[in-house]
Amino acid sequence: MNPPTLEPHMTSNNTARLDDDPQETREWLESIESVLSTEGRPRAHYLIDQLLDFDVARHGDFYGRVTTPYVNSIPVERQLPYPGNLDIERRTNAFIRWNAMAMVLRAGKHSGVGGHIATYASAAVLYDVGFDHFFRGRTDTFDGDLVYIQGHSSPGIYGRAYLEGRISEAQLDNFRREAGGEGLSSYPHPRLMPDFWQFPTVSMGLGPITAAYQARFMRYLEFRALKQHQGRKVWAFLGDGEMDQPESLAAISLAGREKLDNLIFVVNCNLQRLDGPVRGNAKVIQEFESLYRAAGWNVIKVIWGGGWDALLEKDRSGLLRQRMMECVDGDYQNYKSQNGAYVREHFFGKYPELLALVADMSDDDIWKLSRGGHDPDKVYNAYAAAVRHKGQPTVILAKTVKGFGMGEAGEGQNINHQLKKMGADAVKAFRDRFGLEVADDRLDEIPYLKPAADSEEARYFAARRQTLGGYVPARHSAVAPLQIPELGAFATQLKDTGERAISTTMAFVRILGTLLKDPHLSKLIVPIVPDESRTFGMESLFRQIGIHSAVGQLYTPQDAGQLSYYKESKDGQIMQEGLNESGAISSWIAASTSYSNHGLMTVPFYIFYSMFGFQRVGDLAWAAGDARARGFLLGATAGRTTLMGEGLQHDDGHSHILASVIPCCVAYDPTFAYELAVIIREGMRRMYVEQEDIYYYITLLNENYPHPAMPEGVEEGILKGMYPLSTHPQAQVQLMGSGSILREVIAAAELLAKDFAVHSDVWSVTSLTELRRDGHAAERWNLLHPQSEPRQSYVEACLAGRTGAVVVATDYMKLFADQIRPFVHGRRFVALGTDGFGQSDTRETLREFFEVDRHFIVLAALKALADDGVIDRDKIALAISRYGINIDKVDPVAV
Repeated sequence: MNPPTLEPHMTSNNTARLDDDPQETREWLESIESVLSTEGRPRAHYLIDQLLDFDVARHGDFYGRVTTPYVNSIPVERQLPYPGNLDIERRTNAFIRWNAMAMVLRAGKHSGVGGHIATYASAAVLYDVGFDHFFRGRTDTFDGDLVYIQGHSSPGIYGRAYLEGRISEAQLDNFRREAGGEGLSSYPHPRLMPDFWQFPTVSMGLGPITAAYQARFMRYLEFRALKQHQGRKVWAFLGDGEMDQPESLAAISLAGREKLDNLIFVVNCNLQRLDGPVRGNAKVIQEFESLYRAAGWNVIKVIWGGGWDALLEKDRSGLLRQRMMECVDGDYQNYKSQNGAYVREHFFGKYPELLALVADMSDDDIWKLSRGGHDPDKVYNAYAAAVRHKGQPTVILAKTVKGFGMGEAGEGQNINHQLKKMGADAVKAFRDRFGLEVADDRLDEIPYLKPAADSEEARYFAARRQTLGGYVPARHSAVAPLQIPELGAFATQLKDTGERAISTTMAFVRILGTLLKDPHLSKLIVPIVPDESRTFGMESLFRQIGIHSAVGQLYTPQDAGQLSYYKESKDGQIMQEGLNESGAISSWIAASTSYSNHGLMTVPFYIFYSMFGFQRVGDLAWAAGDARARGFLLGATAGRTTLMGEGLQHDDGHSHILASVIPCCVAYDPTFAYELAVIIREGMRRMYVEQEDIYYYITLLNENYPHPAMPEGVEEGILKGMYPLSTHPQAQVQLMGSGSILREVIAAAELLAKDFAVHSDVWSVTSLTELRRDGHAAERWNLLHPQSEPRQSYVEACLAGRTGAVVVATDYMKLFADQIRPFVHGRRFVALGTDGFGQSDTRETLREFFEVDRHFIVLAALKALADDGVIDRDKIALAISRYGINIDKVDPVAV
């Protein structure tokens, strides 16, 4: 038995020091080696654990390492032979590298829009090996792997698609020039390239969390027998700088806990972020290893290229490994911006023994010692090990050089992320480095390159993709429409509740219950809740459909004797995400894009505290629009004054403002159960029958009150955004409201008639945002068709023939109501809203505080009428006196 190689000891701060007693260490290692040989790894691990437990029992604190030495995880003797033709792959992949550079440089010349060169330059081999040997496309019998592409690498993906014949030269020249058509988006954007990109991965941090929850949702579909297990993988390509985003690490514990061995992260550790080193004074790979390993991941480090293998083999003292540990990332970045002589002097030159180790190597030989992420052999073996691994997700930490191949123009330099230009000498050096045949007199042109159609390279390239099943990335959206129930299926919600008071949240739960009994939809419904099911009255669903758990239920729940006990099961339907809105919406994104990524249309309903929706996860909500999500977001306990007793951080007065900025988000603020039923049914029709790439945001209330039956003929108005609840032939003012404040508007109309003989038309305004969009569409049409009959907005059409000022009151900021101000022509417009921080109190007190209760609505109506000369101003003063309005009260915005 050969004696084990002595590694430098790793201290708690991840630095290295040599062994003080090598003989004693060797004896311990030989003892462990003996156990490994005779009794196997489990016994050896047990003994090591016993030693650690003994130390903890003796001293009280835990000492242990979660990192391995700063070398490759897969030793040379365990490497598999590379299965492809490396020479051909290097040639074809050199074309891709060149095209990625060329499209950015040409874009800079022609339009100045530029792009990023350095990221793909560092990650090219990571992608090449995946595309050539691992990423499986969708076929008739296989749903395909899912690959999340790091956003700044998009030029390389386009360069490959050009070789595949999927993208034309004209499109490459329109990189980042989309508005005129035939362009390519700057980053992966399914909204802009719906047949190409699958997943939006910019802004940074969204790729990791959505990939992890995508892998979890894939398992969810399998556990529920909605999809067969096919061994599909979710690959996510990430940057080391990107990992500082909280979302990047937010889901790693979930993936480890649920043993998602269908998930593979590839972190491109080029050691640089936009301005400088990611961890100049430390080692980012060691940091990531500790984080992922502690979270239950399989960690594979790909640090050194094959050229280092012989040096590590010759180094029996461990001094080279020690030197590798001593250098921090700032050192490594600097080395790669210099040359071989510099590396000899400053890396190897610290110790005479290391200088002797490379004495027979030239400076060029030393310079050619590559990092692991640039070595196809090392990358292939890491990927193969990740694919084989069972029971854990895998992260591959691949060390690369940012701007690899850019030479003096940007290789390993702090400025290379912003670099969008390269001089003639740098372009020539790039050509020579990768052995490309471009004549000197064409270098200024920077032509796009591809192998001849009948060449060995072209045939090999096409064969690899055919073997792997088809193109990646490619987005598929063809799926059969769903059969949805008629509106009559929600008959309970269409009828009045009599004297019984319910909330719209309760009405929603009943609608959900109806859908869960529908023979065509029941299994496709995906309820998602961030630990508030009981708050929303959904606990009855626990037993009915169960809560999804990858391990089932290994315990007897505390409430097992109750009717609605907490039931977990592998095939449970509810996705209970805990106090985790970012995770919950990531699950919702996976479910709402299932039609594209899994060929199965699911119907997700994600219900949450409305304040903790768009405000907390707005970036993910925007990404959902980019991903062409189809599903329902339900903002419960909505409105600034509706959630009693919670206060500033819980009272939502602006979620509809935030929702309005997402073009594909269709938002409603209903008051009555029948409105909710009409909206949800129409949403299902548009998304799952007509298959529009939109999603719905509907706010729900926790305030109980009686609900009327649906008046005849109001469905169109509900969906367009407004309809009359009551009218009067002598109406002098138009009162409008939504959500919880509509009932205050109704009460205000009664007070106006009783106390001041002023009659009103009362409107339920279910969607001010949809009214605004309709108005803008009419204005745009009129702008572009000046000689045609002008179109009216829906607001104008509704108000035609009616008189009086318009007063709109909602439980949201005044800006919400102001959306329709431009379409109210020739009459006074007053918006009442809840601007300011939330307060904790009763609903009545809060509505008076924010000046949206019935008395302030009356006051606003009288003021508008007086300003128009319809009534005397004395009536305003009378209202202030009669209703006890404090004219010196604090302005809510000033609190």
